[in-house]
Amino acid sequence: MEFVFEKIHVPTKHSFITRKLPLKSIDNIHSHKNFELNYITSGTGRRIVGDNISGFEKGDLVLLGPDLPHCWELAPNDEERTSFCIVTHFSEDIVTSDFFKMPELEKVVDLLSQSERGLRFKIDNRDKIQATLERMTQLAGLEYYIEMLKVFHMLLQIENRELLSNPIYSDVVFSKNLKKINKVYEYVFQNIQEGIRLEKAAALLDMAPGSFCRFFKKKTDLTFMEYVKRVRVGMAAKLLAESDKRITQICFESGYNNLANFNYYFKSIMGQTPSEYRKSFV
Repeated sequence: MEFVFEKIHVPTKHSFITRKLPLKSIDNIHSHKNFELNYITSGTGRRIVGDNISGFEKGDLVLLGPDLPHCWELAPNDEERTSFCIVTHFSEDIVTSDFFKMPELEKVVDLLSQSERGLRFKIDNRDKIQATLERMTQLAGLEYYIEMLKVFHMLLQIENRELLSNPIYSDVVFSKNLKKINKVYEYVFQNIQEGIRLEKAAALLDMAPGSFCRFFKKKTDLTFMEYVKRVRVGMAAKLLAESDKRITQICFESGYNNLANFNYYFKSIMGQTPSEYRKSFV
């Protein structure tokens, strides 16, 4: 996977730019000088931030600092035309501007400094922040700036946060580990319906199962089986939202052979039962 430096154009007379964009699967990890706030409105897949590799789904909210390598890749069954994110870019110079030197904005500046490692916000009320970000794509001038301050205020209220990448990582080590994790991800996506075997995944990296589990947990912050469960639930969520298939059928197509287990894991990850989740799209 190639690394690309990307230049994001923020209009000269603006501090921020917010756009709703198709969530495209790309082969290149990229970085840019700007800060980035990325909110997933639809779609599932994996997110690469620095040396962290994790799954993402609807409602994923991440703040990235300047020059931090990152990439969002769609799951194979997700389509670009139905997967979107709302992205806000703002200048790296914002933290040194006179306005942001105000005492009232000290916590915002601290938040931005933490984003150099990538900061994921685990939010309960997605609708409020999504509605604000959606409005920002249509606004300009002072109204837009006020809404951006509201977003910062909402981010500060979210106590459940996760630093994604390690503060220092070698490009060589990063690339090497990424290729290994890629092999595992490809195996999971290709065999999610037929069945996943830990021994087979470990063999892909020429590791014993125990060593593989420790490696995978260290590099992704998830156990291997936690990752598999998230992929299955992500696949099920997409089918629930976009098809009229019976929940029992979706259970089996997502790799579960027991409806009770499917309901339990779906609710533990999504916060709703499959039937409740489907109703939110009716």
